[in-house]
Amino acid sequence: MRIADVLRSKGSQVATVEPRTTVTELLAGLAEHNVGAMVVLAPDGIAGIVSERDVVRKLHERGPGLLGQPVSEIMTRMVASCAPEDSVDQLSVVMTERRIRHVPVLADGKLVGIVSIGDVVKVRMQELERSQEQLEAYIAQG
Repeated sequence: MRIADVLRSKGSQVATVEPRTTVTELLAGLAEHNVGAMVVLAPDGIAGIVSERDVVRKLHERGPGLLGQPVSEIMTRMVASCAPEDSVDQLSVVMTERRIRHVPVLADGKLVGIVSIGDVVKVRMQELERSQEQLEAYIAQG
């Protein structure tokens, strides 16, 4: 299965923030969109990605003063991305090796979606269910 197939079923909407958005505003956006991460967009493209995990770790490190700081202070700048034509298997390997949970999808350098580890697991579960159904049908035919 390709990333484009995942986006077709889940949609291509991506929650984004600007680098100057405060961590408090970020948290409100995460809750509003019910997502675990947001892509940080600058005028020239993706500047980074910031997740709930980033906030928690930095809050522990820096204290509540962090809430008024811009997300550019805590975002991950080296963002792994994928393309719509990439396979879910390829993305699964990247997510596992780099220990990341959210990957923006880029087409011709433009943000066209985001895939989470939950999306990958869902695809895997569907594939396993299909395989099980096929095996059961084969066995039933005798």
